[in-house]
Amino acid sequence: MVLSRKFVSDYIDIDDNVTIKELADNLTNVGNEYDSCGKLIECTNLVIGEVLDCIDHPDSDHLHVCQVNLGSDTVQIVCGAPNVRKGLKVIVAKDGAVLPGGVIKKGNIRGQESNGMICSIAELGLDHKFLSDEDINGIKELDEDAPVGEDPIKYLGLDDEVIDFDLTANRGDLLSILGMAYEIGAIYDKKVKDIDLSHNENKDDVNKVFNVEVKTPNCSLFLAKKALNVKIGKSPKFIENRLIASGIRPINNVVDISNYVMLETGQPLHFYDADRLGDTIVVRMANDNEKLNTLDKEERILSSDDIVIADKEKAVGLAGVMGGLSTEVENDTKNVIIESAIFDSVKVRRTSNKILRSEASNRFEKGLDPKRTYMAIERAAKLLEEYASAEIVGNTVVYDKVEKEDKKIDITKENINNVLGTDIDNDTICSIFKRLGFETSINNDVITVNVPTRRLDISIKEDLIEEVGRIYGVNNIKGKLPVTAMKMGSYDKTTREIRNKMISLGLNEVLSYILINDKEVHKYTNDSFEEVKLLSPLTEERNTLRYSMIPSLVKIFDYNKKRNVKDISIFEIGKGFYKKDEYGEDKKLCILMYGSYYLGINNTKKVDFYVIKGIVEELLDYLGYQNRYSFIKENIPNELHPGIAASINLNGKDVGIIGRVHPNEIKEDVYVAEINLDKLLSFKTSKMKYKEISKYPSITKDLAFIVKKDIPSEVLEKTIKKSGGKLLKSINVFDVYTGENVGLDEKSIAYSLTFEDNTKTLSDEEVMKVFNSIIERVEKDHNAILRDK
Repeated sequence: MVLSRKFVSDYIDIDDNVTIKELADNLTNVGNEYDSCGKLIECTNLVIGEVLDCIDHPDSDHLHVCQVNLGSDTVQIVCGAPNVRKGLKVIVAKDGAVLPGGVIKKGNIRGQESNGMICSIAELGLDHKFLSDEDINGIKELDEDAPVGEDPIKYLGLDDEVIDFDLTANRGDLLSILGMAYEIGAIYDKKVKDIDLSHNENKDDVNKVFNVEVKTPNCSLFLAKKALNVKIGKSPKFIENRLIASGIRPINNVVDISNYVMLETGQPLHFYDADRLGDTIVVRMANDNEKLNTLDKEERILSSDDIVIADKEKAVGLAGVMGGLSTEVENDTKNVIIESAIFDSVKVRRTSNKILRSEASNRFEKGLDPKRTYMAIERAAKLLEEYASAEIVGNTVVYDKVEKEDKKIDITKENINNVLGTDIDNDTICSIFKRLGFETSINNDVITVNVPTRRLDISIKEDLIEEVGRIYGVNNIKGKLPVTAMKMGSYDKTTREIRNKMISLGLNEVLSYILINDKEVHKYTNDSFEEVKLLSPLTEERNTLRYSMIPSLVKIFDYNKKRNVKDISIFEIGKGFYKKDEYGEDKKLCILMYGSYYLGINNTKKVDFYVIKGIVEELLDYLGYQNRYSFIKENIPNELHPGIAASINLNGKDVGIIGRVHPNEIKEDVYVAEINLDKLLSFKTSKMKYKEISKYPSITKDLAFIVKKDIPSEVLEKTIKKSGGKLLKSINVFDVYTGENVGLDEKSIAYSLTFEDNTKTLSDEEVMKVFNSIIERVEKDHNAILRDK
């Protein structure tokens, strides 16, 4: 939003001694940052001159030697403009003048003395979009009444100052001169002047000659008036200059009035050639693949998500974004339909992102004040009558489904002071609300604030606290120690403990993007869910929130491998996102390993399934889940190798996956594990119990069974444990063999069993009794054969 000082001064008195920099800084102090501020035209030492004589340069075919009256003296200036001539009033940059192109100095041009420069408007730094071809190609020709010796910038009305604001998205009210006037009024405690809406209307009723049909709930308010016998021409100089200062190119009086009112009130308008439009406007959703030629002469292909303005047959405008070419106001336009409306901000935003961002769409997107919608159409009628000689048809066509009551919010000084840390009394608080233009009443220390509809950003008492704080001034709030009751905080130690454990196991923590491509979001999982996609992604490569974290770590693997990193052991604790009936997220731990795993100085081990399995087991044991988890070959995602992968199961429920990435995904031996920490930690653990190391020796015995290949070792271990009773302290697999002496569909699994009693030294007879019981039970339950060699 570009704020013109002259424009806003039409509605609020700003003291002359307040510089534009001070005004910008004061507006920043209440939360409105700006990018730049200064004069509209930054030039010095300019004067209006009159060309007394103009002759051809003796040594040039295009230069002229001019004698120019500057009021105080007459100087000679060499000029190359094709339109310079005797009697012309011109803009002169005197010796020492500073222009955007540099400093002007007197000198000799092909043997002729030149004491300055006769300027075009373009040379003063005004953007070319505001200039005619004559202004660009030649010097500026001033009117005959231009006073010689005076300031030409002031004479042209371009002696304005501007501030270019970078406003926050919630302050749509500041996209108007009136909104800025209220903001300045709050700062300097000044009253905003009323806008002049007075105009005459004939005795006819526009409702009898024009009809509005709204066929979509995406239009909540639509007003239409009709202006007859408009005369198209140039706008008054003050309108042109205020548009230029605001960054909008003047076109003609009718189009300029539309833009001028939008800047004044913040309400976009659209003018239609009434004779081309017909007697009916229809507001509806576009048909898929419907075509519309917009004012920029581009053919637009629309969809059913776009709101259009149509006549009885076809679309004639894109609601909230741009009008159509077929009903454009042109030089031969006689009658005009004025539109002032409110359309759904989300629909306008999506359409403008797809087709075109405009000054109008920017305002529709942020929300509009319905009272300003009525104000704007009346203001447009007043200006068309005054500056386009229009005859306004009586009454207004109205479609209105908008709530226009002011919001009432109750608040107390305690609410405010407790948040701001201040001690502001009720009188000061009410004074601040009055400066903002909010009416207040007090009943038993409760302040009821009437928030006008122009402030769409205020809906709860916290918003009012913010208003008091920013107008009171953050710099005026004195620092002091907290006086509220305090208690010791807490945080989830488990995540930190998991992180520290992973680091102690030699893994490096990484942080990855949570955004991935939608083609990857269903990888590394068999869960059913709906992906969470961004409405407006910056890139299609990152358009969806991840569910599994493995794709994110795979990208980190790719990045490091391309840079010749040969050993990768990384982990991340992050979140996965989903929609299952409703939106949700899970905290997860993800591990990726490749290459060699560091075990100590000069000691490494090639990463395989058992290395990463050992790390997962170490973590689960550390968290207190020892003997409660298992690794089973079920529910394995397609992206993992089916023979080197498993689900991590705790108390009968899957909490994660582990395994080698399938060669179809990555050719290298990359191993991953992912644990859903929310699921894992939902299983309670009892307090860790400690027992004294036995004083008595243990006895270790080895045995091996030949069983079918499809029987997991885990099944045998459960049987051995059950048969071993209290004396059996540990079971370790130390060999798996397939080959000679076993069948093609068989395997041999060797176990080392440790027996111990904390109360005495075990005899060989006691151990053998349990040992033989184990052999008998395994042979019977699993058709196993005890291997004797």
